[in-house]
Amino acid sequence: MLQFDENGLIPAVVQDASTGEVLMLAYMNAESLRRTLESGQAWFWSRSRQELWHKGATSGNFLNVKAILKDCDEDALVLKVEPEGPACHTGNRSCFFRTLEEEGPS
Repeated sequence: MLQFDENGLIPAVVQDASTGEVLMLAYMNAESLRRTLESGQAWFWSRSRQELWHKGATSGNFLNVKAILKDCDEDALVLKVEPEGPACHTGNRSCFFRTLEEEGPS
């Protein structure tokens, strides 16, 4: 049984199913997970907007889910996806395009 945190969320690492590249990290609640399973496209919970978020609904950059894995503690997920365009809102393929050395620790 999945272990959601005190806010009802579970972290979800999104990975390209073909290349293994990590595309983004987002959070899911029970409803976004249910919608993902039903639709085959990634849904998340936006912590900043406090609402469900269908990835690609605005941009057209949908994430088609091929598999969902849970970790051994059942408190984190990996979504293996086929992306329809860039995953990052900046237009980059992945949200992980900068090294820590570029900005330094905060």
